[in-house]
Amino acid sequence: MTVNTDRYESAVARYLEAWNATGPEAREKAVAAAWAADGSYTDPLADVRGHDGIAAVIAAAQEQFPGFSFRLLGAVDGHRDIARFRWELVNEADGSAPVAGSDVITLDGEGRIRQVLGFLDRLPAAE
Repeated sequence: MTVNTDRYESAVARYLEAWNATGPEAREKAVAAAWAADGSYTDPLADVRGHDGIAAVIAAAQEQFPGFSFRLLGAVDGHRDIARFRWELVNEADGSAPVAGSDVITLDGEGRIRQVLGFLDRLPAAE
């Protein structure tokens, strides 16, 4: 059996592009490219459905962590319509990564995200 890893890697690349898109227009375009219209995003801090809700969660994360960007950690693993991957949030000034997580995504037939189930693996220490 052959697994088309490009499908999963492409979906995750679009996902990370959305999280790193700055400005409302770029963010809306990136979210629409990554998620199906009725796609959802759920993690310990958010549970939203639809492009507007997802874009709002991304904007809030960017406001909380200005000067940071998301990057993939390791390889994307996938089968059927499901993929999992690890990521970290990196400070562009000093390279530190105070936040990291693992996400599981479900794709539609066009390779767009139907659902994200996110887990936070590393958080900054409380001040």
